[in-house]
Order: sequence, then structure tokens, then C-alpha cells
Amino acid sequence: MKKLTRALILPLLCSMPGIAGAETVLVPQSCTYEVYNWNIFKKRAVNMGSVKHPYSELTAEEKDPETGCTVCLEDQKLLKVGNIEPFYICGKVADKVRAALERLLAEGEPVLEVMAYRPGRTKNPLDKKGNRTGFSNHAYGSAVDINRSNNGLYDRCYKFGPACRLIQGGAWKPGARGALGKDSPIVRGMKEAGFKWGGEIEGLQKDFMHFSPSGY
Repeated sequence: MKKLTRALILPLLCSMPGIAGAETVLVPQSCTYEVYNWNIFKKRAVNMGSVKHPYSELTAEEKDPETGCTVCLEDQKLLKVGNIEPFYICGKVADKVRAALERLLAEGEPVLEVMAYRPGRTKNPLDKKGNRTGFSNHAYGSAVDINRSNNGLYDRCYKFGPACRLIQGGAWKPGARGALGKDSPIVRGMKEAGFKWGGEIEGLQKDFMHFSPSGY
């Protein structure tokens, strides 16, 4: 009986804050975020608004099944790394992103600007008005854009060339300071941190600034 009682009590104690080195996980009380839809006809954000509801009422679309990150500001962490402008990123990936960026900066790599959390509906499917209705990886704070001014997003671009059309960010010029390539230390460093590079994704887009667990 004593052995049984001990077997039941020890796991309970280990799950309690401050006991036996247990990790305390604090669940937010609410979920808040600013949101918009990207309209493909107007080529701009529309339907800007704010959302707030109890965290316990998170919907399936508000949580990324791959990373566990959510669209909630409460799940984001403000990162301050070197001289880079501080940015919000999902707390579940923040430590490995910080470590990768700190290492790259210490090695003298030109990490000039970083963007992550942007809770917009910028992915398909489309509604009848041309509004995108799906959350992107940026909406969950699990995607990172590095050196946007030097590494644009292109469409009509199965393979990079003159036919590719720049739609966001600055022109991609391989070899220029801050430009990213498959063999650049920044791309290698982010891959080592568990991210895939948007410059290598399949399909008609190439997103040279972009890193995420899936690359999209």
C-alpha cells in the first residue's frame, strides 16, 4: 500500500510549481490580436479589426498544429537581439531564433532587419470578394523574414529569372550585402535552427527573405 501511495503522490508533486524541478506552464486567460484580410484585387489589407476572447475558446484555425504557436499576442515574445529592431515571435520558437541570430551576428553576418509576427489572413482560400481567409505562418509568429529590403517575394517564378515578378520587399541580388542564397551563412544558420528557406520552396513563388518550419 505504501509503494502504491508513493507512486501516485510523486508524479503529482513533480507537476506542481516549484517542486522537484518541475517546469511551470502558464496558460493565458485571454487571446487578443489585430487582424486583416489581404485582398488580391485591391492588393492591400482590408477588414482591419481586433479580436479578443477567452484563451480557452481558441479555434482550430487560431493554432498552428505543427508548432503549437497561436495567433494570440499573449503567446508572442518580444525579442531584442543586437542592434536589430525588436520584434515579436512565437514563444515556442523564440529561443532557437535568438540563438541563431546571436551566433550569426557574432560571426559578423549582415542580419540587418528581422520581422516575424503579423496576424493577418494572407493565405488562400479566397472568398467571393477576393479576400484571403487563411492564417499564414507569420500570423502564428512561427515564420521569420530576414533582410526584407534585399530579398524579395516573387511570383510567376518556378525558377528564378527575368520572368519572375517582384511583389513584396526589395529586389533579390545574389552576392550583394544582406542578400541570401542557399550557401549563405544566414541560410545555413537558420536551417540549423530548424527552419526551411523560402528561396527553395516548390511552386510559382520564391520568398527569399522567408524562413519557417515548412518553408512556406
